[in-house]
Amino acid sequence: MNLLPIVLPAILLGVFVTAHVALSAAVGQESPRWRGLLAFFVPPLAPYWGWHANRRRLTALWIAACVSYAIALVVAFRG
Repeated sequence: MNLLPIVLPAILLGVFVTAHVALSAAVGQESPRWRGLLAFFVPPLAPYWGWHANRRRLTALWIAACVSYAIALVVAFRG
């Protein structure tokens, strides 16, 4: 039994959640602070405000983790 389609989405979800929390916290350090809290609860706002707050690396990590997780889910459900 191949465990990769089962384990990989779980790992990528962990990476995505970690990147999301880190990006939301980084956005919350900028002014106005309420954006960090809102970005935490409305995930698409995190990369948008992160990009405008010059948190380019965290934003790129967030996007890459999200896309990788989505691809891993598609592969897991097809296999």
